[in-house]
Amino acid sequence: MRRLKSCGVLCYTAGEPRRFLLMMRRRRGFDLPKGHIEEGETELECALRELWEETGITADHVSIDPAFRFETRYTFRTKRYGDDPVDKTLVIFLGEIDDAAVMETVQHSREHKAFQWFDWPPAPIQKRTIDPLLAQVVEYWAEEQRGGGAEEKLSG
Repeated sequence: MRRLKSCGVLCYTAGEPRRFLLMMRRRRGFDLPKGHIEEGETELECALRELWEETGITADHVSIDPAFRFETRYTFRTKRYGDDPVDKTLVIFLGEIDDAAVMETVQHSREHKAFQWFDWPPAPIQKRTIDPLLAQVVEYWAEEQRGGGAEEKLSG
């Protein structure tokens, strides 16, 4: 079975109210800025490259939270791989955008037709990957508020 790994960043805004960024795919609802890892790349390098390629947001405009990492695996089929099953691992990092100007200048790649900043807390969006990711973020932030706090964020 073919195995793939994709990495991305869930971007959210600093301050209140929090908002988070999703990209609208040309055919199937919303998705995160993410993509396949290239040979020699780390997961974080891949995630930051994909963020830049799909949104125009550069690594120096996002602070990655080093204590948060979401990972899930699933199997799918696609004509791209001859309808054979593909085992996919998805890794998502959490990144804070604290510059309003960056939020206003997000672009979208040819893979997407639009982007949207959603208000927090989220409503159900997509069962396979986005909803479980958002649920883990909710738990993570609740733990932070209870004093389980995260370490200092890493600037890209």
